[in-house]
Amino acid sequence: MGLINLLIKDPLTFILIAVPLLYSVILHELGHGWVAYRMGDPTAKEMGRLSLNPLKHLDPVGTLMLFIFGFGWARPVPVNFANLRESRKGLIFVSSAGIVVNMMLAFVAIFLLQFLSPSEHSPTGMMLYYMAQINIILAAFNLIPIPPLDGSKILMGFLSHRFQYALSRLEPYGFFIIIGLLYFGVLNPLIDFFRWVILSIIGILLFK
Repeated sequence: MGLINLLIKDPLTFILIAVPLLYSVILHELGHGWVAYRMGDPTAKEMGRLSLNPLKHLDPVGTLMLFIFGFGWARPVPVNFANLRESRKGLIFVSSAGIVVNMMLAFVAIFLLQFLSPSEHSPTGMMLYYMAQINIILAAFNLIPIPPLDGSKILMGFLSHRFQYALSRLEPYGFFIIIGLLYFGVLNPLIDFFRWVILSIIGILLFK
């Protein structure tokens, strides 16, 4: 269900989903930009993208898709991988950063749910629940190794230049490939597997 329908039918739930979703996506992109900056690429910083201001990150089409279909995207933080120290390691670390941020946010939300034990129908309980679910889904989805998703760039960091080039050539068509595979349910088992891995890691950290 798109967020427009939710806004009309249940404004409170709309707010409790929209706010965590907005900042989860923003922090995901900030993770990429911050790690890139720390590894030698100032592009995002110089363009003013290391900011929590939503207006600097929202993509008009991605936002419209989100409100209508419940699936959208933000403007990717610009990264010049040629500027990174240790290019192969930089590719892996920068591409992983957004996923790690989402996993950290999910961990914090689940920890607070257990520590505070709010009522599942209270605003606090609902917001923490949605924050955990949104970030687990974002992390799992971005682990898919199809360009332009982060998982493809992480994979490139371990491949030879020949296979990096072959995978990068898919990027202009990646969005349509992903939509098609999602439509036919091909990616669902992979996303479920990544969700299981993420939840297992969070579970180990919470109960060790």
